[in-house]
Amino acid sequence: MKFRYLGNSGLKVSELTYGNWLTHGSQVENDTATRCVRAALDVGISSFDTADVYANTQAETVLGEALKGERRESLEIFTKVYGPTGPKGHNDTGLSRKHITESINGSLTRLQTDYVDLYQAHRYDVETPLDETMETFADLVRQGKVLYIGVSEWNAEQLREAHALARELKIQLVSNQPEYSLLWRVIEGEVVPASAELGISQIVWSPVAQGVLTGKYKVGAELPQGSRATDQKGGAGMIERWLRDDVLDAVAQLEPIAADLGLTQAQLSLAWVLSNENVASAIIGASRPEQVESNAKASGVTLEADVLSRIESIFDGLAETDPRKTQMPSGREA
Repeated sequence: MKFRYLGNSGLKVSELTYGNWLTHGSQVENDTATRCVRAALDVGISSFDTADVYANTQAETVLGEALKGERRESLEIFTKVYGPTGPKGHNDTGLSRKHITESINGSLTRLQTDYVDLYQAHRYDVETPLDETMETFADLVRQGKVLYIGVSEWNAEQLREAHALARELKIQLVSNQPEYSLLWRVIEGEVVPASAELGISQIVWSPVAQGVLTGKYKVGAELPQGSRATDQKGGAGMIERWLRDDVLDAVAQLEPIAADLGLTQAQLSLAWVLSNENVASAIIGASRPEQVESNAKASGVTLEADVLSRIESIFDGLAETDPRKTQMPSGREA
């Protein structure tokens, strides 16, 4: 496993981060989730990403149990705040001082740790002044509950505003967590250039497009039994947009390229994401330990310029690149 600096900081994270969205506390049994975490540790993954909203707090609880007994200093634990938890009362969501303060305390208890390495604003909150949010984050840093601050799915303008406030408050805003893959490249036009200028890294989610880039879905074929595309609670709605013949035809063209390099299509897709220098880490999920072990082999893979050119020509005109697709919620859910 290789490691990269997170933003303009001294913190190193593993090139692959183990994430438990859609799996822990919901899609897979707890013992399987624990075996996946153990597999991640065994292959050298040290970074783990979760959020209080995943499975309505249960994902944090499962991760905390799975990591119990590990040397805390050897791990980088990330979680997030914004979405509604609990009974979804009027203050159970957003980035207000009240919700952030209560959320971090709950997250630390569930994760069984005194601090998180990275605390991320899961979305931009149009109902809370950014000053209030950033000042609250700064307080958590000074209290020792949080080491670094990140955000998720913020656009370039929002990143600039938050970074300026972070500098004034003398805290480090080091990361953004956007969706990014061969099929979803909306961050490349504005977010990545702004982030590179500001010293912010991307920790990207869905680098294999919810499994579509693995090649498991074929033109004209039935959806594989037990796959995410058949699970209405496990992301089927998100995958549906990619299950078009033109997209699946393009994905199939990755197979010979991957084979020539001795890689699986998933490994190739992860290596492509990691070829972007602004990406510090790609988040992988798993429902089986074998998936973790296989995907980990993407770390350290270097794709030559001719290979990158071939890959990008396949997806020319298919990938979504409009920076306006990075959208903030119009308001809080509760």
